[in-house]
Amino acid sequence: MAQRIKLNLEEIESMLYFWQATNDKERVAETYLHEIASMPGLSSSYDSEFNGESVRKVLSAITNREILSQKTKKEARFWNNNMWMMEDLSYTDSMVKPLKKLNIDDLVEKVKNAEGSSKYNELEVRVSPLHVDDYIIKGHMLVIDFFRVMPSFEDEGKTTIGGVEIKEYMKEKLEELLRK
Repeated sequence: MAQRIKLNLEEIESMLYFWQATNDKERVAETYLHEIASMPGLSSSYDSEFNGESVRKVLSAITNREILSQKTKKEARFWNNNMWMMEDLSYTDSMVKPLKKLNIDDLVEKVKNAEGSSKYNELEVRVSPLHVDDYIIKGHMLVIDFFRVMPSFEDEGKTTIGGVEIKEYMKEKLEELLRK
């Protein structure tokens, strides 16, 4: 039975540094890009068209202000999304703030009765910059695409993904994870 749900923002914290440093015209080291590429939230999205080298190549092109040549559709989308984050870092910050304040401890009780809930003792929700999917389920891990997080400017504190309040979205996807 799921007894704990852990929210992990490791990829977003790493990307915040990348976006800020690159925006400030600092060059981010290749070793850092390799570390980002190896993080579970990103590596869970890898397939034959998008992998760790894709992440490194895209982020390297961005930080070195180079043209991204010979790109796949997924690499191009990842490049566009990362450039979007750097256009307005205050908007990026408005996407991150609600995630940092988010307490999902109460979701344990809400998903306890889901079919298959005895499969895992701990569930992990990671928020990561993905390229195509809104979310990915891998084992006990739910990875949500950071680029889909939408803060509300009319109703402060309300954050949605696909029009669904973020905690409700997480609950629905965790229940799906437990049914698999």
